[in-house]
Amino acid sequence: MQKGLEVPNLVRCLANAGQAKPLSPLSSQVRRTLTTFSLLLVLSCIACNKKDAHREAPIPDVKVADVLQQDVPLYQEWVAQLNGPVNADITPKVQGYLLSQDYVNGSVVKKGQPLFKIDPRPFQAALDQAKADVERALSSLTKATNDVQRDTPLAAQYAIPQKQLDDDIANQASAKAQLAAAKAQQQQAELNLAWTKVYSPVDGIAGVANSQVGDLVGTTTKMTTISQIDPIWAYFNISESLYLSVAPQISKFLQRSEVRTTLPVEFIQANDVPYPVKGRIIFVNREITAGTGTIQVAAAFPNRDGILRPGGFGRVRVQTGISRNALLVPQPAVIEVQSQYQVIVVGSEDKATVRPVKVGDRVGPNWIIINGLKAGERVVVEGIQKVQTFAAQAPQLTKDGIPVSAKPYIAAAGGSS
Repeated sequence: MQKGLEVPNLVRCLANAGQAKPLSPLSSQVRRTLTTFSLLLVLSCIACNKKDAHREAPIPDVKVADVLQQDVPLYQEWVAQLNGPVNADITPKVQGYLLSQDYVNGSVVKKGQPLFKIDPRPFQAALDQAKADVERALSSLTKATNDVQRDTPLAAQYAIPQKQLDDDIANQASAKAQLAAAKAQQQQAELNLAWTKVYSPVDGIAGVANSQVGDLVGTTTKMTTISQIDPIWAYFNISESLYLSVAPQISKFLQRSEVRTTLPVEFIQANDVPYPVKGRIIFVNREITAGTGTIQVAAAFPNRDGILRPGGFGRVRVQTGISRNALLVPQPAVIEVQSQYQVIVVGSEDKATVRPVKVGDRVGPNWIIINGLKAGERVVVEGIQKVQTFAAQAPQLTKDGIPVSAKPYIAAAGGSS
């Protein structure tokens, strides 16, 4: 029989043939025989089509994994932004013309390293004048001191009026004050001259210079910014409820005038690659934000190579608890249908059935199953689509289980949490 022959068309043709006028008269017995033959032919076509349908739906090959039961650490993640503990805005303390920039934009600088040089000549002249004023005040003090020493015995002998000695003493005190003022002016002039060289106040990364050589800069000019990056801080906000759950521990640290904890914090970079070094929580803000109901927390991460930069975004992950005897299945084994979750369970006879489950947190490549599975059961990880296709072609098998060819599932390398 030709495969794919449409049974309704065949029945119609045979019916028409039975109703056609015969070339010669036929007995009723012959007509009954023809009708019986037609019915047998139709049933044969239906049986052939069923056999072809079964041949077109082979048993699906699937890969299965055992439901694991073990203690699992639970983590929470928050969006975090990086910033340096110190971000020093570099502004000159004196006004003058910029002569040179002594660092490379974006480079690592050390504390005390020269950054800029301002024209020192006006300040050198001011210093020279201040030194001259000191010498003049010193001469005046010397003269006043000599007058007091000379007139003191004369006034005792009434050789000169007492008023003259009093004037000498007053002049001496005035000369001392003038000398102190002149020395202060000299010290200020020395500071101004020293401030024509701008140094880095911290170790860190120097930003792009906002002032160019030849610019007139002053005390309001922001020339650049130096950010301390080792360690670098990651700022994130946690909910008030979570904060209250750890508030007693934080209170103990505050009583010892420190906030550093032993709880390791992991930083997930913007490219989803974990930062290789873990950090520690070192800062908790003083207040809960009214608008969001969160409190700001900071974690410090060693950053010797300067990989992490201020302003960068990422995620911090902190272990918040342990789930005892949790049931784990690979994440690809869980099917989500309209916010409902299912898995395909393979029984001992390699028959697959769909089972609803209740899921918990994702842990690495696995998913915690709260309800619906038992330890040691097998679930389909690869080949779910094949099982669903087979079930659509043979829906009568879904109740007792769809036969499958099960093989062990092997997780890809690097899939651990």
